[in-house]
Amino acid sequence: MSSKTRPRVLIASPALAAANNGNWHTAWRWSRMLADDCRTGILDAWRGEPCELLIALHARRSAASIDAFARAHPNRPLVVVLTGTDLYRDIHADASAQRSLRQATHLVVLQDQGVDELPAALRPKCSVIYQSATRLQPVPAPRRVLHVVSVGHLRDEKDPATFMRAARRLRERRDIRFVHIGDALDPALGTAARRTQAECATYRWLGGLPRAAARQHIRRAQVLVSTSRMEGGAQVILEAAQSSTAVLASRIAGNVGMLGAGHAGYFELGDDAGLANLVMRARDEPGLLTNLRAQTVARAPLFEPAEEQRRLIHLITTALETAP
Repeated sequence: MSSKTRPRVLIASPALAAANNGNWHTAWRWSRMLADDCRTGILDAWRGEPCELLIALHARRSAASIDAFARAHPNRPLVVVLTGTDLYRDIHADASAQRSLRQATHLVVLQDQGVDELPAALRPKCSVIYQSATRLQPVPAPRRVLHVVSVGHLRDEKDPATFMRAARRLRERRDIRFVHIGDALDPALGTAARRTQAECATYRWLGGLPRAAARQHIRRAQVLVSTSRMEGGAQVILEAAQSSTAVLASRIAGNVGMLGAGHAGYFELGDDAGLANLVMRARDEPGLLTNLRAQTVARAPLFEPAEEQRRLIHLITTALETAP
């Protein structure tokens, strides 16, 4: 596209920079990836601002923006990006999220298992765009201590209590250290984290950290743990892959879509004993940790920024070219 004809593309994100969450990071990254081809902007909601195409993050939380844009511009492309709570909760029960699916001209999921959650009639308008992160050079692993990190705000959907319980199970293993990163969006979970830290010398809760600092913790760890109940496509998993850090993850569709069905590091949702056993084996069985790291890193090409940008630009260009 020439600079004179660059279309205006707006991104409606229910969370902006202050939230420091997945929606915001996706909106910011996509606005940069599209900047050479489009004039971009990020809004918390669409209120009639002029644009040729709207990208809305979150079918339920952006439902008002989606409905307003669809009514005002029924012939313009409307891209709806589905989050974990959309895919694995809201679109099955919430009327506004279901309306958003119908009104969208294009749907996006962030890992390949997400398409399966959609009604069959809507799957043809769905694309998979994996999120991305720059590759970081791995650091040499300490020989005597296994560093295990979990990154995500403390809220029910992330199930941080399973990570805390696993740390308690291994509290006597001084050769295993647990680090928990994330703001306590649920005060009760913050209280639980403080209690776990007080009673378990091998567990530390660092609270919320800037993304760059959290990435360095992932880079320095040997194991990244995702305990989530639902995920659209966990950013921390791809950041681990891009840092050569092995992943242990709850066996949910969103994690399987990121890591592949054959990944050796799954534990059942909420199974702290299973997680603790995998962590212990990762410390005691070098071959398992080597295999987990190799399996995680094998997924890294999906999470390259150039690949995310290629898929995104293809979607937006096609949507604009085929609009009435």
